[in-house]
Amino acid sequence: MASMLWNETLSVGVKTLDDDHKKLVDMINELVDGITSNRRQESLSQILDKLIHYTRFHFRREEEYFARTGYTAAAHHASEHRELIRQVTDLQARFRSGGASLLSLEVMKFLKEWLVHHIMVEDKNYRAHLNANGIR
Repeated sequence: MASMLWNETLSVGVKTLDDDHKKLVDMINELVDGITSNRRQESLSQILDKLIHYTRFHFRREEEYFARTGYTAAAHHASEHRELIRQVTDLQARFRSGGASLLSLEVMKFLKEWLVHHIMVEDKNYRAHLNANGIR
């Protein structure tokens, strides 16, 4: 599976959030690399834990910006965040209980596609609002 590449079409026009997205892309790539190079379950688990932790951090940051600026689509956006966290923590729990095969390239493809779709559709929607409220 090819690495996910950051490019300017993924920019949401807010530097801190773009930087977060770049880190998430790097972490997904690290996980894909770990799977394709047959790293041990412990190593993959650490990478997955780091990805989930940073994803939660990023989602909190976005939601803090929404609260600070009165973003009207905040509830919908936060529900998207909660659903991904639910799916990924479920995957993490199954992986920890011995389901090493769960971290397949198919799962990684899902994560990549979800991230790109979320940035390109959901996140791009807040760009004008956050920028108009001084968050760039």
